[in-house]
Amino acid sequence: MNKKQLFAILLFCILQTTALFAQEEGRKLPDITIKTLSGEEFKTSQITGEGPIFVSFWATWCKPCIKELIAIDENYIDWQEETGVKVYAISIDDSKSVNRVAPFVNGRAWEFDVLLDTNSDFKRAMNVVNVPHAFLIDKNGNIVWEHTSYSPGDEDELYELLKKLANGESIEKH
Repeated sequence: MNKKQLFAILLFCILQTTALFAQEEGRKLPDITIKTLSGEEFKTSQITGEGPIFVSFWATWCKPCIKELIAIDENYIDWQEETGVKVYAISIDDSKSVNRVAPFVNGRAWEFDVLLDTNSDFKRAMNVVNVPHAFLIDKNGNIVWEHTSYSPGDEDELYELLKKLANGESIEKH
């Protein structure tokens, strides 16, 4: 391979990477129909808010998911008042376990919206492989951060990111 060919390959790779980042910059939620806890249809394009939006994919059988959502619920009212955040918890429980979701959520009296993605259409569209998998969306509807797994204390990092977004600051993608 000569220098010209090597340069051409390098230039191609740089352009592809730049195009990928440009495409990623304006990444939005896909428009998928899922369900509310009461069984009504809900379009994911309705996931909007005045401030930042936190979307978490979870399941009733996922212990780290439950720990994450409990930690968020404990802070949700304060975070809402300070940052205007809106939280959507998207259950990926399938048709065998979806009937457990509403009693599970109601028993915990979570303050945020819980939606059902029983067929995993939204999960697939968002490239979610494992749960918990969370996304932060800015006030313009752009996905600006995502995170997989949960460890105690992750909610503190989330809170800092929410404050930055609420103040109009950009955040680094993860």
